[in-house]
Amino acid sequence: MQAFDTHTGLAVPLDRVNVDTDQIIPKQYLKSIKRTGFGDYLFDAWRFHDQGDIGMTRNERQINHRFALNLPAYQGASVLLARDNFGCGSSREHAVWALLEYGIRVVLAPSFADIFYGNCFKNGLLPVVLGEAEIDTLFGLAAEGLNLTVDLPNQQVVVKDGHSFGFEIAAGLKEKMLSGMDDIALSLQHRELITTFENKHRTAQPWLFDRQPQQ
Repeated sequence: MQAFDTHTGLAVPLDRVNVDTDQIIPKQYLKSIKRTGFGDYLFDAWRFHDQGDIGMTRNERQINHRFALNLPAYQGASVLLARDNFGCGSSREHAVWALLEYGIRVVLAPSFADIFYGNCFKNGLLPVVLGEAEIDTLFGLAAEGLNLTVDLPNQQVVVKDGHSFGFEIAAGLKEKMLSGMDDIALSLQHRELITTFENKHRTAQPWLFDRQPQQ
């Protein structure tokens, strides 16, 4: 996954609580386990007035011009401002893939659903928990257009007008984002130890490895 250090980008406000994963990426698009092909359908039922299907392009759809992500002021946004309990519902990892492919690198919210929060760190999307008052401030600033910087090493969200908000993050999750290593890459750092264990296991219990398939 792509490493995360410091990111500066335009923030788009999504002023809705309890946004679930089916709203982030509807079920009819969950026909692939590849991590690509989902960005065009992010928030599909809100971005468009018509029912979509895989393969349909934006030009073939009835665009909802009142939805935040479709407004001219927020084109190119890479930071999503959200409300409480973002990412609730089913555990589909596709929700994170859709956000990333659309171009979102950071989601700022007062709280996240646990499974969604964990899935973010497996794919390089940074979820930042801020207090409700701080989120309210950012929503107010975003109404006029807001570019902000998310500084992961120093755990700060910085706005050019002088606002600065600190945030907490577990040390292990922070290191995973900074290094750009997912769970598999982290495990493979111990490749030699894994190989040594497997060899010892094979020697001690060879019958587990030498079974012939039944005819």
